[in-house]
Amino acid sequence: MSKELEKTYNPQSIEERLYEKWMDKKYFHAEVDKSKKPFTIVMPPPNITGQLHMGHALDNTMQDILIRYKRMQGYSALWQPGTDHAAIATEVKVIDKLRSEGIQKEDLTREEFMKYAWEWKEEYGGRIVNQLKKLGSSADWDRERFTMDEGCSEAVLEVFIRLYEKGYIYKGSRIINWCPECQTSISDAEVVHEEQAGHFWHINYPVKDEPGRFVEIATTRPETMLGDTAVAVHPDDERYKDLVGKMLILPIVNREIPVVADSYVDKEFGTGCVKITPAHDPNDFEVGKRCGLNEINILNDDATINENGGKYEGMDRYEARKAIVKELEELGLLVKVADHSHNVGTHDRCKTTIEPMVKQQWFVKMDEMAKPAIEALKSGRLKFVPESFGKTYLHWLENIRDWCISRQLWWGHRIPAYYCEKCGEMVVAKEAPHTCPKCGCTHMVQDEDTLDTWFSSALWPFSTLGWPEKTPEMDYFYPTDVLVTGYDIIFFWVIRMVFSGIEQTGKEPFHTVLIHGLVRDSQGRKMSKSLGNGIDPLEVVEKFGADALRMTLITGNAPGNDMRFYWERVEASRNFANKVWNASRFIMMNLEKAEDQQAEVKNLTSADKWILSKVNTLTKDVTENLDKYELGIALQKVYDFIWEEFCDWYIEMVKPRLYSDTDETKAAAIWTLKTVLIQSLKLLHPYMPFITEEIFCNLQEEEESIMISKWPEYKPEWNFAGEENSVETIKEAVRSIRNVRTSMNVPPSKKAKVIVVSEDASVREIFENGRIFFATLGYASEVSVRADKAGIAEDAVSAVTAKAVIYMPFAELVDISKEMERLEKEKERLEKELSRSRGMLNNEKFVSRAPEDKIQAEKEKLAKYEQMMEQVQERLSQLKKQ
Repeated sequence: MSKELEKTYNPQSIEERLYEKWMDKKYFHAEVDKSKKPFTIVMPPPNITGQLHMGHALDNTMQDILIRYKRMQGYSALWQPGTDHAAIATEVKVIDKLRSEGIQKEDLTREEFMKYAWEWKEEYGGRIVNQLKKLGSSADWDRERFTMDEGCSEAVLEVFIRLYEKGYIYKGSRIINWCPECQTSISDAEVVHEEQAGHFWHINYPVKDEPGRFVEIATTRPETMLGDTAVAVHPDDERYKDLVGKMLILPIVNREIPVVADSYVDKEFGTGCVKITPAHDPNDFEVGKRCGLNEINILNDDATINENGGKYEGMDRYEARKAIVKELEELGLLVKVADHSHNVGTHDRCKTTIEPMVKQQWFVKMDEMAKPAIEALKSGRLKFVPESFGKTYLHWLENIRDWCISRQLWWGHRIPAYYCEKCGEMVVAKEAPHTCPKCGCTHMVQDEDTLDTWFSSALWPFSTLGWPEKTPEMDYFYPTDVLVTGYDIIFFWVIRMVFSGIEQTGKEPFHTVLIHGLVRDSQGRKMSKSLGNGIDPLEVVEKFGADALRMTLITGNAPGNDMRFYWERVEASRNFANKVWNASRFIMMNLEKAEDQQAEVKNLTSADKWILSKVNTLTKDVTENLDKYELGIALQKVYDFIWEEFCDWYIEMVKPRLYSDTDETKAAAIWTLKTVLIQSLKLLHPYMPFITEEIFCNLQEEEESIMISKWPEYKPEWNFAGEENSVETIKEAVRSIRNVRTSMNVPPSKKAKVIVVSEDASVREIFENGRIFFATLGYASEVSVRADKAGIAEDAVSAVTAKAVIYMPFAELVDISKEMERLEKEKERLEKELSRSRGMLNNEKFVSRAPEDKIQAEKEKLAKYEQMMEQVQERLSQLKKQ
């Protein structure tokens, strides 16, 4: 017995209630169940400092669709959630909070600061998780993890020790990104490259012992010349071959530096001569290594000039720049200054321009670790959707540099390295050693640095399942299946998870990476605080409901492509929800009319079989689309079916049967309505979980929740090709009648006789059997079906279809001149179609290259247009005689 739905669909009244029900019933929880296949997705852990934005909403909606789909298919579907400690972001938040209370970080011990940091995490760290729940995210919250929880921290220590003992982790001096404001190294992921207007300063470097001869270089950062140790030219550049090996006099500093040959130099760019500052440029650093050059660091950690800068010591980097340019001008060595727009790296947190600097840091050697990650993609064990992103992945791996993993922060995983205060011996161990293994001293101090946040999140697919312990979850749910993420973090996170997973477990952490684009504003701009164009997903949920937001984010969405957010599209999604709600209410109000009756296939009409066949094909198509991660295509098919085929056509078709007390097929109609509605709701559920659950649970009592019900499967016995053809033929006729009436502004209340003429007996039979639909859908007062038009009034208006001509004696309603005008337009349209079709079939290139089925389809179109043209011309001829 079905219950009654509220008159009006109100998402605010159902969403929170249903989510609590799902949580209470533990529907999201996945268990190790050997009788089922596992399906696992790990949630990209949002930062505990995070506030839900549209990117999160899209990313998590896509994951939720996949996990709900697989859960309904009978998998033990685990969506593993958790949050990331977000080292720099969190430390900045904690420092700001302390500052507002009059406390400076510098006044605290590390232990005191960490106490405040953990308090902040407890107070604010769960905010984004609660926001994700508002979206309907069906993650297994019982298994929620945190990158600094006990288990994940144990995994981090284990991996660090393993890599160190294998020689893959080392401490050394290399070029890194340094933030002068935050006073820490930062990862490439935290560097934002901004296009800024700047200058190229062209400077002459005198050649030693050759008065009047100079080498002209151009630089965007004149202050770094204080650390130059060479000038490089291309080995094949004839202009400078005689200079290679000679010495130059570095202006202002008066240090002798060599001219070196290196293929890094672009002969065609600038003067073909490049100043080399190995301590302050990543490319120069590599040139310096190849050419055996010194590294001279000229900056303090706060970006002021250090003692290597001579008289500029203590000056801010930009102050020094101005002073150096002025001195070069006075020395006559400044050739020119040219405007130049270039990319400048800034720290995404504090917006400070970063400085590449050579510093003593901890690194992971990447040359060997990258190889199996490359092979994983090339072998096909790992794939990207879309495939094109595999090229991005390979390009980064094939050009990878050693990874700087140390950060000068307090919040995070502290590096497990200990130093003897007496002799300086270093020991890497999970716990602090009691005595120095070299000198026996008992005073050992731990390294002050913490690990890059990406180090722990690289272990996420297996650390969350209990690794390094041999847990049942690790054995069952790993490797995971699909990783869903934006294209902006392929390098920083995806690649690190792949090489970490292979190195530690011997297996790729997932087989598919599903890439999505960015959610942009309606003008196509990236949403940002600076532009003030960000849209809060929770505001959308508050106004229109989570289902409407989810549908909007997936409609038209193709893997890898950016999408634009329009409020109008959210309203359209809400309107669709209203349509589903109202149609369901109508069906449920009629169910009692056949409560004790069972439909039998023999009682199914052609309309019933048509809609069953349609929903059957839909099930097959949607399943195939979801298996290929074509989430947007699948949703569009479900939308089109429910709105058009089911609501606009089938429900209208069966109304006369529902309202009749004598129609023997009423029970079949009601059974079909309920059956198709349930199937449609199940196909829609992964996209719109709340409304589908509310309707489903009120519609039937056999199953307690749609989210644990069985996913529909294709049924060969529901394949009714003949009935599909019949109903589609009638639909085409009805559309033609409606179009004609609309073009003549005939209101639906004006009924008219409909006369269907077709020479084909099988077509006439279709219309004879479908008479009832013309009354309901075509506003017909009566229907006549015949083989010829004998006896039809000359002034009858016609609607031409591919298989029949429909006449309506509308003489008293119709302006004949308007009817002729309409037919002339139709004739003009058909002439264009005929010209196009004939042009294609007469084109030798098309006929010789196109697939046979495409050529055949075009021939069928041509025959159809020729037949329609003949009928239009005949009708025009008749009207002209009037």
